[in-house]
Amino acid sequence: MKRLVLGASMVAMSFLVFSSCKSGKKNSLNPGSKSGTTGVAYAKKGKEGFQVAQFSGQPAGPNMVFIEGGRFTMGTLEEDVTFSRDNLERTVTVASFYMDEREIANIDWLEYLYAVQADSTREFVESALPDTTVWANPMSFNDQYVDQYLRYPGFRMYPVVGVSWVQAVDYCKWRSATVNNAMAAKFGGSDKGGKKLFSFGKKNKGEAPAAETPKASGGRVAIETGIVLPDFRLPTEAEWEYAAKGMIGTQYVDENQANQRVYPWDGSSMRKSKGKSKGTMLANFKRGRGDYAGIAGRQNDKNIITAEVYDFPANDFGLYQMAGNVNEWVYDLYRPNSYQDFNDLNPIRRNDYQDEANLYDKENFNSLIDNKLRVYKGGSWNDVAYWLSPGTRRYLDQDSSTATIGFRCAMISVGPKGKRKL
Repeated sequence: MKRLVLGASMVAMSFLVFSSCKSGKKNSLNPGSKSGTTGVAYAKKGKEGFQVAQFSGQPAGPNMVFIEGGRFTMGTLEEDVTFSRDNLERTVTVASFYMDEREIANIDWLEYLYAVQADSTREFVESALPDTTVWANPMSFNDQYVDQYLRYPGFRMYPVVGVSWVQAVDYCKWRSATVNNAMAAKFGGSDKGGKKLFSFGKKNKGEAPAAETPKASGGRVAIETGIVLPDFRLPTEAEWEYAAKGMIGTQYVDENQANQRVYPWDGSSMRKSKGKSKGTMLANFKRGRGDYAGIAGRQNDKNIITAEVYDFPANDFGLYQMAGNVNEWVYDLYRPNSYQDFNDLNPIRRNDYQDEANLYDKENFNSLIDNKLRVYKGGSWNDVAYWLSPGTRRYLDQDSSTATIGFRCAMISVGPKGKRKL
């Protein structure tokens, strides 16, 4: 009996020693109070010397969800009915990142227009206006959409359209500056009464006010403070396709997957296969020639044009409308041979490296391909089901816009993930 007690005591002591050693290891969230290589103590906030700011991980930006990265099979799983052969299957790995849970809506764009009107040139404000004439059609009575779609309150939470790739990139830049300015004020400053705000990541008594927050050149908050987020941007094609498939929902037992996905949900049907809402459509799309929503009383997706950005169920990553509603711009330049010339870690085509534009001879009208064609994906309210498969891809000039293309933003994931949203 004594031996049993002694043995148990030794195990308990070993466990405590192991735990204390393990907990004593430094990491990015807990680097300690002094340098591990020089032994010099880090300077306290407001004092001279090398300072190490408190940090509890990168938070998800507003409207963003965390997408855990991994390996997946990129490429089309549908029959190549267009015979383009421009997205053949290949295995790639995508690092973890953040993505908007929904498409950028009209209300988001109106906020953007309001902001740029206050501090931008007239030329830029005009360049930021969506092209509402994308709804105009001499053979269709779409006047209500031309006049009302962007600004009428009933369309607030519908996806913004008539936005070019260039305009979407400009929005990402504005959003980056706006969110980081708000973070600096919230987590690094003080309120009007002089009361100190809590620090980023964890409330800390005696924290210095904003005036003592380290600044980088140009007056921006220094990246070392941890109270700035990476830039918002358009997702790469690989990120978008990975997030749309949501293969995390097909896993079982140690990196095995039960099935591949043709759409952002299981199965080859466009309808929900079980549950109380069995038979309802899972996306907003065009079912056939002349059929945009079905018949009154029993409509198949209830939306003749676009739908509100939260109308349909989210995929396994928590992302809404990754199929249908509107196509979405991605970062990549279009090339038909992207599946051949790629890096298998975080692939992207940002320029014509290894696939020069002059090889396609657009000047002599032997091709449409140049360095201004951008990829868009996802299918829309005006597309048949084929284009809703994440592996399909199309392209358009980066300065062009249509009533069927919108966008959402993405952001890299840097280090440990934070536990709260902003």
